[in-house]
Formats: sequence, C-alpha cells, structure tokens
Amino acid sequence: MKKSFKNYLRSFFLLTTLFFTDQVYSDGDSFEYNLYNNYGVVGTIHTPSARTFDEGVHGLTVYYGDPNQTVTLSASPFDWFDASFFYTNVQDRPYCYDFTSEICTQDFKDKGFNFKVRLKEQGKLPAIAIGLNDFAGTGIYSSEYIVGSYGINRTDFHFGLGFGLLDGSDLSFKNPLSYISDKFNNRPTETEGLGGSFQPSRYFSGETASPFFGVSHALNNKWLLRAEYDSSVRPGLVPFRIPENDFSFGVDYLINDNFSIGFSYERGDYASLKFVYKNNPVKTYQQSEYARGDRRRGDNQYTQLINNLEENGIGVKKLTESAGSIGLQLTQVIHPNLQVVEQIIAQSARDAGITKDIKKDIEIANLLAVSEIDDDYRATAKTIYQRQSERKVNTNTRLQFRPFLASREEFFKGALLVENDTEFVIRRNLFFNTNLKYSLADNFDDLFIPPVDSFPAQVRSDVKQYLNKIKDGGILIGRAQLDYHLTPIENHHIMMSAGIFEDMFSGAGMEYLYFKPDTNYAFGIDVFKVLKRDYSWRFGLLDYENTLATANFYYRNYGTIPFDMRVSAGEYLAGDVGYTLELSRSFYNGVQFGVFATFTDVTYDQFGEGSFDKGVFWNIPIYGNLINYTWRPLTKDPGAKLNRRNTLHDLLVRLRPIN
Repeated sequence: MKKSFKNYLRSFFLLTTLFFTDQVYSDGDSFEYNLYNNYGVVGTIHTPSARTFDEGVHGLTVYYGDPNQTVTLSASPFDWFDASFFYTNVQDRPYCYDFTSEICTQDFKDKGFNFKVRLKEQGKLPAIAIGLNDFAGTGIYSSEYIVGSYGINRTDFHFGLGFGLLDGSDLSFKNPLSYISDKFNNRPTETEGLGGSFQPSRYFSGETASPFFGVSHALNNKWLLRAEYDSSVRPGLVPFRIPENDFSFGVDYLINDNFSIGFSYERGDYASLKFVYKNNPVKTYQQSEYARGDRRRGDNQYTQLINNLEENGIGVKKLTESAGSIGLQLTQVIHPNLQVVEQIIAQSARDAGITKDIKKDIEIANLLAVSEIDDDYRATAKTIYQRQSERKVNTNTRLQFRPFLASREEFFKGALLVENDTEFVIRRNLFFNTNLKYSLADNFDDLFIPPVDSFPAQVRSDVKQYLNKIKDGGILIGRAQLDYHLTPIENHHIMMSAGIFEDMFSGAGMEYLYFKPDTNYAFGIDVFKVLKRDYSWRFGLLDYENTLATANFYYRNYGTIPFDMRVSAGEYLAGDVGYTLELSRSFYNGVQFGVFATFTDVTYDQFGEGSFDKGVFWNIPIYGNLINYTWRPLTKDPGAKLNRRNTLHDLLVRLRPIN
C-alpha cells in the first residue's frame, strides 16, 4: 500500500473520531440510529455492519444507483437474525446475448437472498456478525463477510472482512481460510442458469479477502451521516465503472419512525438515491384496548359480562351457571392468540363484578378449539343466556396493490385494484366467501413473453395470461367459496369446501385436522379435486384437472429458539409428488415470518433454473384483517400448491399459546 494512501486512511478515521465522538461508550448492541444500506442490509452505504434489528422488524428499500436499481424486502424473525431478498435491474448488461430476440433488448434482471447472523452482542468488545449476500441467486452479487461493530455515543464504527463481490480493494490479502483448506482458494465464476440455486462452493472462497470499514454518526434524531471504505469489486460481473477511489459518503433523513430517504456519493463516481420503509408490527401493532360494554339500568352482572365481551370482539353463544362456576360458550375471530382472549375474559368478569370461576368453550367458525365445560358441569348447569342463530354479512372494501417484479419484459409491472371481500354467514357453521376485484390502473397487458417451460403441467407458469385480462375484464372473481365446518369429536375437526378457491383454480374437497390447544403438535389430511379456471376470471374452465391428497404435520417449538414447523407430503397441482418443509416465527400479536422449500419427483435438471421451489412469506394483522404475502424467486409449475382462503390449522392455531 502506498504511503499517501495510508496517510489518507489514517486521516479519515482520525477526523471522524475527533468530530463524532466524546468517549461516552454505548452500553447496548442496538445502536439507536442504524438503517438499511442500499441493498436492504443493516449497514452503512454498500457495506454491512454487525448490527441487527429487533425481532419483528420488516422493511422495504428502494435504491436508484448506477448501474443498478434495486428493490429489497427485509425481515428480522429474531433479534440476532436478519434476512432479505432483492430484485435488481442492471443497466449496461444485456439480458442475454441473442439480440435478435425481443427479450434481449432490455437490461439484465437478477434476484437473490441475503442473510446475517449476529454471533455476539456489543459489550467491552465489539458486536460480531457473519453474513451471506446473494447466496441463492445467479451469484453476480455473491459475497460473504465477517464484521464487527462498536458504538461510541452517537457514532457507530464497523470493520469487516469481505469475500466475493466484497473482495475488490487495494488492501486485499491472502484468504485466511485457505490455511484451513485449499478448497477456499478457488471461487466459481459461472452464473448462467443459477438463479434461485444454492452455491455452497462459493461461500467464503477466493484467493484473497478484502477489509472494509464504515462509520455512522447521528447528528440528531433526524439526520444520520455515513462514510465507508467500500471493498466491492468494480468492474466485475456487475458492469460498474472503474471508481475514482473506494470511499463513499452519504446522509439519511429520518422523516418519521417508519420512513427515511438517503443520498450518497459513491466512490468519487456517481450519486445515488435511497428510500426506506421500516416498521416493527410486533411493537407498533396492538390490539384495541379493553372497552367497557354498554351499561343500562336493570342490567345484572351476567348481562354486563356479555356486553363487555362482545364490545371487545368476543361473541357469547351461551352462558350457564352451576354452583360456584359459570360456563361461557364463546366465538372469536379477530384476536391473534389465546392469551389475548383470556385477558379480555378476565377483565370483562372483573368489570362486571363477577368472582365465580369461569369455564369456557371457545369456537372459531363453529370449530370447538378450547373445551373446559365437561359433562358433570352440564348436568347441573342452568342456562342464563343463549343467543339465537342469526345470519349476517361481513364485508370489507380496500385498495390493493399487486406487483409483478423482474419479469422478462420489464423490471416492474403492477396494478392498483379495488378489492372487496365479503363473508355471508348462512348458518353458524356454513360460510360463503367472495373476493371481487376491479383494476383502476395496470400495465399487465404488456406481458407477452411465454414461460421457458411448463413441466410437468402448466398450472402456474401461465400467470401472465391471467394478468393480461385484468385491465379489460371488468369485475373479476378472485374467490367464490362455500365452507362447512364441524367438530364431530373433541379435537377432531373437518372442513368441506367447494367453489372458486383462487385466481387460477376451482374445485371441491375436504380437510381433516387433529388439533388440541394444550399440545404443541397437530396433524391432518386434505383431499381436493381441482379444475383449472380459464383466463377470463369468470366461471369458465380450461381442459386441466387433478386430484390432490396431502398429509400435514404441524409443530410449535417453545424452546430457546421458538419456531413453527409444517411438513406436508403428497401430490401437487401439476401432478408431481413430494414434500414441503415450512419454518416460521409467530409473534404474540399474530405477526408471522417464514420460509419454505418444496422437493418433488421433478429432478433438478427438469426443474431448470432454481433447482426446486422455495420462497418466503409473512402475515401481518392490521385492524382485524390479515395482510399476507408470499414471494418465490421463480414462478415454476413443480411444487405448486392450491391457495385456499384458510386451512383448519390457520383458523385454530390462534388458540394455541405463543410462549
């Protein structure tokens, strides 16, 4: 390294230290002013830090730079683990090299996953984390790192060692892992056809590794200054221009707790813009506080109890009394877990002046999930109140944005829809649900490039043909489904369904589930006859049908690392046979983050790019409605499942303890 460069580097850190710090040491790991970097990873500008966000945080980062424009979705299922997945548009790199094809006239598109694991919190020594970027993509952004962070008052320092794309600085040196094994000396460079594939031979490999470092300083609770030494390879697989230097500087403005905008000048070469949305629904989303029911002259304790419960979203079907106890037969559909329900029951009873022991049966959609009222109690109990069966209609109309990212036609396509969901309660165990949509604006009619393949049958890869019809289709039918629920024996539940299940499939079938709230497991089977809908979103059908049979096992772990697991095995929409593993983290208020992978008798070679079906999902309840989204890197036919509105487990798991 040249002496002038050493002096420059030394001066850079001396100035930042003198200007930014007053030698008051931070006593925690979560530095108050961390944000996502340009790629949706907690860090400075391009480089990562050892910081992670609190569990439950999720975010969206939109970055406009040169040559890439990137959209990243990020989530933190644990306070020591961050994960993200990205789509990017790469200017000045062709989509392919056959310029006679229309698809090849556009810029290159790429996608991939990132994750970071914090190994150590900050104490007397720095926080330490390791991470992998683009570990399941084409590999053009593939990089790995180990990084340490140390916070001093309002300033956070980061020092790391990078591999792959992060190994491009003048300070690089021999890969220290090569002293352990020679296999770390060689890093594969092939990228074609690897989208969505794991590439373990790349991880932490290469002849050399490069240091990187950065600093962030909060001027106040609105302005955040950043500077870094960026060790990214330029030029490389991504057609970056040769930089003037390796230093980047940026500033972020925090508009409020959820939104920020950032500007940076990168490596003496170009300016970039970044928009960040960040939220923690685990902390910010709360159930409505307890509300006291109406009090009228002459109401007794029991009437007041009923009013209190129904005011707080818990319906009372029947109230009985026997000796020193009362029995409540309840229905609830909005609360995310059993703890919340029990808290409301206890508060409602205290508010009504009731001190008797309460036995409860709780139903969701007439499925008896919690049963505390036994035959001995029923034999002596007298009925105080019983609600008559009633018909009702629940409806919700909202604006819905439907994205279609990184298509081969263009980086971004989307639609702004008006959607209506309506539930008709015909009887207490018979429901008819509809979903209607109308497009206010969309550009889906520009989707014209057919799928690369449709093996073994075209069940999802023709999604563009459905999207093409949105603009001119008028009112579209997304769902028209009839459900019948019953619990013939305690803990044994059945649901029979028929109609239009989703955008692409109609049919009929049934599901059985064994579910006991005081255990941490459940299991069941489902059998469905499905028929492919035509592209008009009406009642017509295409010439494809199949019968699906699936066995399902569910498990909730209450150990040191809490998680939910679902394993399902059987036949999929396209006729392939295999199994799906799903892992997720559920929170007290109903928020859920998860990943899944499906392996079937379709081989890796037959599947093509991506090797097997996989993706991520999250569910966030907002004011009683569940906002859910599933993302998979590629829309392929193998491993495709029927998208039903609810499974029995979806309905009942809310009455299983979280902790």
